[in-house]
Amino acid sequence: MNGVKIVAGLLAAGVAAGASAAPLLLSEGFDDVATLAASGWVFTNASTPVGLSWFQGNSGIFGAQSGAADAYVGANFNSTTADDGVVDNWLISPELSVGAGSTLTFYTRASDAGYLDLLEVRFASGSSSALSGFSTLLGTVGDAAAASYPIDDWAAYTLTLPTATSGRFALHYSVANALDASYIGIDSVTVTAVNAIPEPATLLIVGLGLAVAFGAQRRRASIGPQLSV
Repeated sequence: MNGVKIVAGLLAAGVAAGASAAPLLLSEGFDDVATLAASGWVFTNASTPVGLSWFQGNSGIFGAQSGAADAYVGANFNSTTADDGVVDNWLISPELSVGAGSTLTFYTRASDAGYLDLLEVRFASGSSSALSGFSTLLGTVGDAAAASYPIDDWAAYTLTLPTATSGRFALHYSVANALDASYIGIDSVTVTAVNAIPEPATLLIVGLGLAVAFGAQRRRASIGPQLSV
């Protein structure tokens, strides 16, 4: 019977390990911002008047959170061409299949203190990248009224995505007056799905293990009690 308990314990551990596997739905390190559009990312600069979109990180201002020194995406006050223009710059993810409990993690930082940099993280269900669809606000970094964006180092943020058959998230750099904007970077974006169902290989191992344990138990029962030596 002890052997059956041991096997059962190992099987339980195997099920737990299989169930806890969390596959990555998205992993982006921004090694080459110029290639993002080809993989489904969308750049939409709605600033007034419109200026620069998101661009490759400037390692001379600060280095990346991971990878090469310039391997991150950046945006700044040049999102608009007027000193008092409105910064309204969007970086929109590829369409993803999002299950219950999926999480978005990213790193961000700004260059200087005393500015009102604000990053909104928004979500829209479906395949469209139209800005009007991003009505679900998941969280914010910084403050439109206080200089609170992290500047000393990269800071990690994790948000739970809504449950949807598919959808996109948007990183929205928003500053009401370009004079209050500095320079921000975003790096190491990942979306992780919660996988509560054991993988097929795990299920196969569990099935074989249970068959072996059950067979051993039946064999002991058929040959009767064993004498201790």
